[in-house]
Amino acid sequence: MKVYVVFYSTYGHVYKMAEAVAEGARSVEGAEVKIFQVPELMGEEVLKRIGAFEVRKSFEHIPIINPDQLEEPDAIIFGTPTRFGNMSAQMRNFLDQTGSLWAKGALIGKVGSVFVSTGTQHGGQETTITSFHTTLLHHGMVIVGVPYSQKALLNMDEITGGSPYGASTLAGNDGLRRPSDNELNIAKFQGKYVAKISKKLFG
Repeated sequence: MKVYVVFYSTYGHVYKMAEAVAEGARSVEGAEVKIFQVPELMGEEVLKRIGAFEVRKSFEHIPIINPDQLEEPDAIIFGTPTRFGNMSAQMRNFLDQTGSLWAKGALIGKVGSVFVSTGTQHGGQETTITSFHTTLLHHGMVIVGVPYSQKALLNMDEITGGSPYGASTLAGNDGLRRPSDNELNIAKFQGKYVAKISKKLFG
């Protein structure tokens, strides 16, 4: 049973969450988990100007995925930063290249799930995930979120990401905040839950 974690990250927040999601998925016996990133669209000069060039070196070892590879796993957990309440252009560009997979129904029946990062507490975490779901539904995927059996969703003692739609983190408007323990716990739960559902469906 294969689980792929496919993400785009500018400043490393989504990458950190992706590692937690993968850790959770790997805790399920029989799960073969791989992490991939989608291609960057911004050039080196732009990345340097926005202060992302050096940060991205920390996860440059993560392989770039080809759209056709989405046929391989039983479950795909996507991670993206939000861009004005929607997924990033990099992730949208990647998904826009999956038309041939859609045409032959290659993703029908696979499990799909989404996690995100925003700059602010109300920066579009839920709209990004639910609008992402539209693409997964067009592909015929079975959507899995984070049920309230994960009690970290009920944490009212701190500002935290996480919703029944998927794990999330708050980067802060300056990008300096890193994923909290509570947010990482939700991400791990999501990975484990998706893997458990996939195991039930695919053995």
